[in-house]
Amino acid sequence: MTSNQKTQKSIAYKLGLGIIIFSLSLWLIPIITPFTPIPTKVKAGIIPGSIIMAEILFWLGALLVGKEVANKFKSYLNPKKWREKGDTQKNEE
Repeated sequence: MTSNQKTQKSIAYKLGLGIIIFSLSLWLIPIITPFTPIPTKVKAGIIPGSIIMAEILFWLGALLVGKEVANKFKSYLNPKKWREKGDTQKNEE
């Protein structure tokens, strides 16, 4: 692999991570929107629209960073995995 290919891969990797992080920030919109003075009809469009955009951007970023990195990142976000980590530490003690 030449240095030019490594640089391009690095740029795509960084861009992919940035897109994934941005997609996660879009998940705040459905949480905040109900508390804004926006009309209900507009809220009804903003909330599902932001969820759909977040999913699209996450998978676009996953394509850029690679399957392994995306799966690892997604496992960090799985609440079931949070308990397992704590349970294994208790079992070791």
